[in-house]
Amino acid sequence: MEKTVKTTWINARIFDGDRELPELMALTIQDSLILNLIPMSQISKASFSTSSDTLIDLQGLLITPGLIDSHTHLVFAGNRANEFAARLEGKTYAEIATQGGGIMSTVKATREASEERLLALAQQRLNCFIAEGVTSIEIKSGYGLDVDSELKLLRVARKLAENNPIRIQTTLLGAHALPPEFKNAPDDYIDLVCETMIPQAADLGLADAVDVFCEGVGFTVAQCQKIYQAAAKHGLAIKAHTEQLSNLSGSQAAAEAGALSVDHIEYLDEQGIKAMAQHGTVATLLPGAFYILKETQKPPVALLRQYQVPMAIASDANPGTSPIMSLRLMLNMACTLFELTPNEALQGVTSNAAQALGLAQITGTIKPGMQADLCIWDTTTSAELSYSIGLPTLKQRIFAGK
Repeated sequence: MEKTVKTTWINARIFDGDRELPELMALTIQDSLILNLIPMSQISKASFSTSSDTLIDLQGLLITPGLIDSHTHLVFAGNRANEFAARLEGKTYAEIATQGGGIMSTVKATREASEERLLALAQQRLNCFIAEGVTSIEIKSGYGLDVDSELKLLRVARKLAENNPIRIQTTLLGAHALPPEFKNAPDDYIDLVCETMIPQAADLGLADAVDVFCEGVGFTVAQCQKIYQAAAKHGLAIKAHTEQLSNLSGSQAAAEAGALSVDHIEYLDEQGIKAMAQHGTVATLLPGAFYILKETQKPPVALLRQYQVPMAIASDANPGTSPIMSLRLMLNMACTLFELTPNEALQGVTSNAAQALGLAQITGTIKPGMQADLCIWDTTTSAELSYSIGLPTLKQRIFAGK
């Protein structure tokens, strides 16, 4: 029988996933789990010196849950920097698309890339998040848009999980855009997603959830509802890109289908928010895409607060609308662009992000019995994580106790 290993940090400032605790704490982990969290006023240092294998005095430094990015598109090939430059020189998105750019340029490059090449590219991106303290991350497919290519992207995401000390949730985003092969037959493509793509991803154990792009330039509410039904039939969770560019009541439909989260939601209305509150659906805010696209319609943060809908914050890391491999930057953007408080922003990348991925019983909070996914920061206040960009530095990242 292996010896259990116990580590204790004393005099720690703790943000527990909900708030910064008012007094210094002692935090003990045993193997992969959090064992206890006790105010320093209630214990003596000597009591831990004999019971813990390692005792570390943090002298007031901050511990948070490991950060969680609940919305990314990390697996893709190609580069769209030239399109970024073209837009700044006056070309419209439509003009770029007709010249072979836009999402289809990424789809073409991704389809042509080998799994080995996609894995190497995605590893570089994932390293950025690990270096910032991310211990759980969601990775979507969506740049294959045919059965074989979508499964290829999901296999790469699973391989990343095998190769790295990080928890990866995989999401099948087959309904990301209409592929050129189905240009005049969107319902036929939805049938392919429902009848072939989802069953194969589920049978192979490659996907934890299914996502859709419910939008005028994407898919209709009715088409998305067919996908929700197929996902539920195969035991997969539901997520949705909704109300990014217009209000189709997609968030309401997704919430009523039991979605874990609806993401973007700049045009979300009160009726949709009520449905989310009723069904426990998280609102995921994506300030990186809002920033890159120079949007002006902000998500309805005040109404989300009023109805007590949890707000997650994610990077939306992708080649077109948020080529930003930094969840830390999103903390600052959520505060400066969407006027969240630093506490709300940090909830958005810990406890609320865990809920958005269906992981709230495993990670995202600091309390006994949870996975020991933790970050130790070179600061004494949790607000500084949102306030400053580039500082404070991550002193230590702990994933499942290691």
